Amino acid sequence: MATGVYVLCALASVVCALLLLAAYRRERARLLLWSCLCFGWLAVNNVLLVVDRVVVSDVDLSIVRAATALVGLLTLLFGLIYDTGRGESA
Repeated sequence: MATGVYVLCALASVVCALLLLAAYRRERARLLLWSCLCFGWLAVNNVLLVVDRVVVSDVDLSIVRAATALVGLLTLLFGLIYDTGRGESA
């Protein structure tokens, strides 16, 4: 049961990233790009969760998983700060 949930979470993250990328291509709003990159990293995180829990259960990938989630969230945070700074100076 847990494996199914892990796989569905990974698929949902990939779909979100692809939908955000399609919206960015259409609208050219930079926040959509930063959100797409964030969800891409979260998708990597979820795929690593499936690998960690299902494929290779004897190896602990929790630090790698936490690092990918951190990179994703820092990407979104950087995008929010960067675009806010650009909007104020324009």
